[in-house]
Order: sequence, then C-alpha cells, then structure tokens
Amino acid sequence: MELIITEKPSAAKMIASALSDSTPVQVKNGKVSYYEITHNKKKIVVASAAGHLYGLEEKEKTFEYPKFDIEWKPTHKTSKNAKFTKAFLDNLTKLAKKADSFTVACDYDIEGEVIGLNCVRFACKQKDASRMKFSTLTKSEIQDSYKNKAKTLNWGQARAGETRHFLDWMYGINLSRALMSSLKKAGTFKVLSTGRVQAPALKIVVDRELEIRSFKPEKYWQLRIQTNKLEAQHEKDKFDKREEAETAKENTSKEAIVKELISTIKKQFPYPAFDLGSLQIEAHSNFRYTPKITLSIAQKLYLAGLISYPRTSSQKLPAQLGLNKILKKLSTFYKEAATLEGKIPVQGKKDDPAHPAIFPTGQKPKELSDQEKKVYDLITRRFLSAFGQPAEREYSTIKLKSNTENYIARGVRTIKQGWFEIYKPYVKLKEIELPELKKEEKLSITKKILDEKETQPPRRYTQASLVSALEKRSLGTKATRAEIVDTLFSRGYIDGKSLIASDLGIDIISILKKFVPEIIDVELTKEIEEEMQEIRDGKTTEEEILKKTKPKLIKILTKFRSQELEIGNELKKAYSETLRKDSELGVCSCGGKLKIKFSKKKQRFVGCDKYPDCTNTFPLPRTGKIIPTEKACETCSTPIIQIGRRTVCINPDCKSKKTNGTVKEKPCPKCDGTLILRKSVYGEFMGCSNYPKCKQTEKILNSKSSS
Repeated sequence: MELIITEKPSAAKMIASALSDSTPVQVKNGKVSYYEITHNKKKIVVASAAGHLYGLEEKEKTFEYPKFDIEWKPTHKTSKNAKFTKAFLDNLTKLAKKADSFTVACDYDIEGEVIGLNCVRFACKQKDASRMKFSTLTKSEIQDSYKNKAKTLNWGQARAGETRHFLDWMYGINLSRALMSSLKKAGTFKVLSTGRVQAPALKIVVDRELEIRSFKPEKYWQLRIQTNKLEAQHEKDKFDKREEAETAKENTSKEAIVKELISTIKKQFPYPAFDLGSLQIEAHSNFRYTPKITLSIAQKLYLAGLISYPRTSSQKLPAQLGLNKILKKLSTFYKEAATLEGKIPVQGKKDDPAHPAIFPTGQKPKELSDQEKKVYDLITRRFLSAFGQPAEREYSTIKLKSNTENYIARGVRTIKQGWFEIYKPYVKLKEIELPELKKEEKLSITKKILDEKETQPPRRYTQASLVSALEKRSLGTKATRAEIVDTLFSRGYIDGKSLIASDLGIDIISILKKFVPEIIDVELTKEIEEEMQEIRDGKTTEEEILKKTKPKLIKILTKFRSQELEIGNELKKAYSETLRKDSELGVCSCGGKLKIKFSKKKQRFVGCDKYPDCTNTFPLPRTGKIIPTEKACETCSTPIIQIGRRTVCINPDCKSKKTNGTVKEKPCPKCDGTLILRKSVYGEFMGCSNYPKCKQTEKILNSKSSS
C-alpha cells in the first residue's frame, strides 16, 4: 500500500478524487478522515496533515538565554491551540505502519517541504519519500504530477526550510527572552517579542513615523488662470515666495495666446499576472483587504481548485500550462477570454522556480462568498488582461503666453482601450480632455487664482505597502510577510489602517538602536535570506549556516546581557508611559483625569483619578480595544473614544444617544421575558429583562448615536 500525505484535508479529497479509478472510499478514523483508492490497480491511501504537525521546542525548558538545544516535537504537545492536530498525527502514524511506499503531496514550497519531511521521518519513520509537484489542484495536473513524481523529497528546499525554522526560533525566542528578562530585572513584566525579521520590519514603520513627526511643512504658492476654454498653471509649478507669485500674477494680462501644441501617443502594455505580493497590494487598493485576509481568501480558492498556488514570487505564465485550454474554459463565463486564444501573455520580471504566476484554472466557481468572488474576479481579469492588446493614451500639452508669463495645460485621454477593456473595473486612470485649439489662437482670461499650499509629509505605510517594502528589502518570505505585520499589531507596536508606530514601538526601536543595533540591521537579515537560497541551490549546507550564525547571535546576546538593567529600565519607562497614555481618556467635569479602571470582578470602566472626592464613572463594553481620541463630545463634553471602527462618547446618558420617547416594552421573541429600554456606551437599545440568561437585543431605529 502507498501512503500519499497532503498538507490539508481538502487537498487530500481533491487528490484522491483525481487519482482514483472509481469513487474514492472515505474512511473515518475518529475525528479525521482518509481516502482509500485504487489507481491503475494499485492500492493507495490519501491522508492529510493539518499544516505543521511538528514544531520546534527546547529540549530542556527554562526561561534562560541563549538557548540553542532544540528539537522537533508534536505541536499538540507544545501548543494549546494545536490540540486538534493530535488526531491527524495519530491517523498518519497508524496508516504508515501498513504502508510500504510513501509520497509527499504537500504544497510545493519551503513550508510544505518541511511539513512533508517531518511527517515522513517522525510519523512514518522513513528516511525519504517520493515527491509530487503541482501548482493547481485540477484533475489533469494532479494525475501528471503523480505520474512524473520525483523519487525523493526536494532536499534543498527541505533543508532550507528547516534552517529557516531553526534560525527564526533561535533569534525570536532568545531576543524576546532577552527583552522580557531585562524588564523583569527592572521590576516589571510584559510579553514582548522581536526577531530577525520582526525588528527590522518595525524599524521601517518607526523610521517613517519619526520622519512624519519631525516634518516641518513649508508654504508655497501656485498660480493658475481660467480662460474661456481651459484652465492652465504657471510654468513655474511652485513659488517659494509669495511676492514672486504676486508679481507673476500682476504681469499676467487679460489675454493668453496659444504658443505651442504638443501631442504624444504612448502605448501602455498590460500588467503581468499576479505574484502574491502584487495581488495583496491590488486587493488592498480595490477592496481594502489586509494582506493576511487576501492570502487566506486566495488559499481557499486554491484548495477549491479555482486558482493556482498563491504563495508564489513569479509573474510568468509558461506555455506548458496549457494557456489556450484555460482560456477556452474561461470563455464560458468570461466573454473576453474567447478573443484571446492564441495570444501570448505579457511576462513579468519576477520568477519562482517552484510555481508560475497566479492564474485561474478555468473551473467555473459555484458557491463563493462576496470576498472570494471579488478576489477571484481580480485574479481572473488580471490573467486575461495579460493577453490583451496594449492600450494607447494621448498626452497633450498646450503652452500659453500672457504678457511675460508662460502657462501650461496638460491633458490625457485613452484613444485605444486595449487591455483596459478586460481589466476595466480595476483600472484607475484620470481622463483630462483638452479643447481643440489652434496655434496663435487668443483666449480671454476670466480669472487669475493664487493658491497658498503647504508641503506634505511622507505617507504612512498601509499593511499592503509595508509588505511590499519588506519584499523590496528581501525581509521575510512571500508566505510570512503578512504574519509579521500581524504580529506587530498584536504586540501593540503599530496601529491604524495607515500604520502608525505606537510610542512603545518607537521606544523599543530607539532602545535597540542605542544598545544592540545589530538586532535591527536590515542587511544582517537580508544576508540570512540569501543564505537560505544558497541551501536550496545546493551551494551550502544547513550545518554551515548554523555554525556561522550561532556565534553572531551569541555575540549580540552577550552584549545585551551586559546592559540588561539599563535596557530594562528604559523599557519599563517606555511601557509605563504607554500604559498611562492608553488609560487616560480625557478630562473629567471636576478637572481630574478620566482613566480606564477595573472593578474587583475585572470589569473595566471609566473613573476619575480624583476618587473618592469625585465619583464620576462611565461603563465600557466588555470587549474591544479602547483607543483615546483626545476629542470631546460636542453635546455633553465627555471624552470620545474609538472602539473598533466606531467612535463614541463614553457617556451613556448623552442626549445624542436618547430616543424620542416613543419606544415601548414588548415580549422577548426568545424567552418569556420582556424587551425593555436599556443603554450602553453605543446608545439606547431594547434588551431582555432576563439578561444575562437571555441576551436578546434589538436596535431602536429612531435612536441617534454620537460619532
């Protein structure tokens, strides 16, 4: 019997269906299933892992650092959140005892290789296994992948993946423990984390934040004229001095003469098909999806057999994918595809030896969520547009002269849609039409306008642009960058849609820069990423990289330990200041400070710091992060806070939250209680009299809310 090991249960089902000579037999083993099939008269069992079934753990658990003595252990023994994986591991272990040959069919990338390797050597007690390689879960590709499977694992990929796990653990655990140990020495405790990628990633956001905070706007002036046919701007785009702009305005007469007409037609070629990074950026631009959400949606589409493997760095569509067949399938529900057969797609610069660019398989989607529909359509239209004809845009410039001053009007219009027609919902281009004029034509100036403006600070990163910045600096991998950003959020180092570095995040980078700048060194992290590729290419080994890296890390940690108390005191000060700022919501009516406090039952509320002299209190929701806004309610002058995406006044008795008095009691639809008028920080609502046994609530349509 042959045992095929997949990464996820849904992949096991797809592979079993694709390879089976008849209908696969699904067998239940407790909480998990596997599939028994016959392929070309050969008995095969297809079973899955559930992602990583093994994780790294120190052999002897202590809080000391540095620690390097680590080993792979079942994740269900090391993580409470991974208890469910025990059933999958037990199932594979049981099936392996009956098998005489083994094939790994996990995702073909570094992580998939490590998952497969660990299942083979620990659960199956084997030294090697055959390896299937596929980019889609379509029947034909799975069958070809099985027929042409490699005789061994991709050992370069496996060793590179294992080395990455070792290095990430060594850096992450040791550096995070060093931070928390220094805080403990200073007399306090907080869960802090950093790592070889996390620290440089945070530094990128912090550097931008400091640049914004130190930015000093400078005034400048722009002069424009409105004529009877168009608007034009002075050839000197920005005047640094108002006097110069005023002089130019005075020198401008009541008439302008057309001196030059310039027209240039430029071809705009299609974008290549998506790699993961460009998909995440485009999904954020169009739908405001975070990189993590986009990857999750794309992974679901892949497991459903609708798109190719999304964790790819490639922007290339090789001919051997059978592009015409895909186009023909797509033409049944995307009419544009019918005109593209036989065309050659645009190829991007980026490549990936494991997978092509992301493309639709041609299988028609059946039941998709709204999010899945949007991402699928985005991927499909990007793929189709890569086959499209270049678009053509006409760029026009009209130069005007008024007395001694020169003005310019610029326009642009699309004269040939080309691939825009296919990618239209996601093409965001300005069309500025200019009137047809003749050289030396005279225009009457109806208005002269002098605009006073200020220079603007650089924009903050979004989650998508930060992922792009990490990619440009070779920090992290296509699969881990979104998780790194998520970790920065969870630790309280960054916040907001436009990423704002918190004071704690800024202070941590400042402290690391002062005492151990090596931790935030982008070049050090980039060098490690390059070494991972060398392992994949067989140019170096896991042992050589670890032997070279350990002394570097020990040197950093030794330096850290020698300054532990100083670092701890500065971290404590930064953390205390963060707690103070996060807890202070505004000014009380008595002049004191309203702060977040906790009752004996650990229920949070707002109270005055002048208690017991002032007994003002306000309730807070049980859940949701509270963010001070430094704003006061226009109706009652109490502080406004942000909870999730909503901004609300903390005063439940605020007049802005009151109904018009027409609300009446009514029977609860869920129990024998009565829905009565209640109030919360969000305003008045109807709630059951049997609360907390019955939590039925209803909105009051005529209730107002403060925002």
